Amino acid sequence: MTKQHGVDYWLLGPLAGLVVFGLMAVYSATNGSGDMALFYRQLTWALVGVLAMVFVYYNDVRVIKDGSYIFYILGMLMLVAVLIFGRKIAGQTSWVRIGFFSFQPSEIAKMVTILALARFLSDDETDIHSLPHLLTALAIPLFPALLIMLQPDMGTTLTALSFIAPMIIMAGFDIYILMILVIPLILLLTGFFSVWFVVGLSVLLLTVMIAQKQGFRLHQLGVVGSGLAAGLFMHRFAGEILKPHQMKRIQTFLDPMSDPQGAGYNALQAKIAISSGGLFGKGFLEGTQTQLRFIPAQWTDFIFCVIAEEFGFIGSAILILLFAALTLRLIWAIFSIKNRFVELTLAGFVSLLLIHVIINIGMTLGLIPVIGVPLPFISYGGSSLVGNMIMVGLALNFFHNKRNLGY
Repeated sequence: MTKQHGVDYWLLGPLAGLVVFGLMAVYSATNGSGDMALFYRQLTWALVGVLAMVFVYYNDVRVIKDGSYIFYILGMLMLVAVLIFGRKIAGQTSWVRIGFFSFQPSEIAKMVTILALARFLSDDETDIHSLPHLLTALAIPLFPALLIMLQPDMGTTLTALSFIAPMIIMAGFDIYILMILVIPLILLLTGFFSVWFVVGLSVLLLTVMIAQKQGFRLHQLGVVGSGLAAGLFMHRFAGEILKPHQMKRIQTFLDPMSDPQGAGYNALQAKIAISSGGLFGKGFLEGTQTQLRFIPAQWTDFIFCVIAEEFGFIGSAILILLFAALTLRLIWAIFSIKNRFVELTLAGFVSLLLIHVIINIGMTLGLIPVIGVPLPFISYGGSSLVGNMIMVGLALNFFHNKRNLGY
């Protein structure tokens, strides 16, 4: 007879708190603006997410694992379809219109990519130290990242790459070599380095890998050397190789007052809203920056400002603690559920969740350049909300069948 655990409330509790926080923030951000339909859509998506989560919770883990590659193929087809039939919003072809709703396939694509990569890395035949297997493992997430980049959506592309390193390292690959491989690619995609810089680091990577194959333990030195080379290169040639909009991005990040009515406007308004909240906030629906619409994209990318202004430092701290509780519970599951596919899937989800939270809150505080990344469970957007709730549903499934996953 199989043994099963009940619902894991240590995981479900933080999730419920985050969803409620999100609905309140979206309601406040759209209140009195003529955009209240956005709140009702978000509420509808939350209900859809609950149904999807329940469906995944009662599904067989083996079915999910066996179907991972099929889910991945379907996700890639959706990404191709959005490039052909997608709706262009703010210069990005990232959306597909379905009736009254707009759907963003890239959010679901990230989820199915994690499942496919976990399936590949957990197979007994996979040897991550084999070059063909390593290249296959890298190709699984890089292909959807390329399709997303063509939309173009740099913020989503960056998050779609966030789980590569943790999952491959957990599969046993050398962390130093992976750092040299992934970091230059991320820097290139975020617009801070040129393609020639990445080519140079790639040559360095190959040199280090060949040296290691020959028995020389140079990978630690390679990491340090590549960092020094990057610093010297940028110090000497940054002004010559970066495009004007890339230089503007760096300039306004370092000094928002250099263009307060243009590129620096978002960062300045975000800081004003957050600082005005004080310890306890101005109260629900009482935030002046929020209600007077000074905050740009206040129900999507800058929704943390709404919470900070109306609920203050205390409310913001509670929100971050809910994210911490959810993340720590998922990390605990990685080490407590002895199943390779489960471990890798949860590692991918934790990485994806953390990069979203760090980038979104970091950019509103002025610690990270402004990148279009939503705050999970909080920002308006049905695709992101449903996708994240499905991932939590998978985690609940893993907890529920914890004693039966030793196959």
